[in-house]
Amino acid sequence: MSWLWAIILGLILGLIAKAIIPGKQQIPLWLTVIFGMLGSVLGNWAATGLGVNETKGIDWTRHLLQLIGAVIIVAVGDRLWASLRGKKHSA
Repeated sequence: MSWLWAIILGLILGLIAKAIIPGKQQIPLWLTVIFGMLGSVLGNWAATGLGVNETKGIDWTRHLLQLIGAVIIVAVGDRLWASLRGKKHSA
């Protein structure tokens, strides 16, 4: 996957993850993209471990695992970002 596609996928997954997580996230857009990219890597790793990383047709399970990874990383990353910035997190 080229870096451009990784950034685009990171942006999409990061924004979807921010929409799924309740409350207002305080991380900037650039960090959302990075966390989305890391979530994609985490999801790909999980898909490989489960043996569903490459299937015929659209890899729905892999994509779902990527989204779950992005949600986890965005949620944890937002908490860390807020604590490092000294801001209270809205729930």
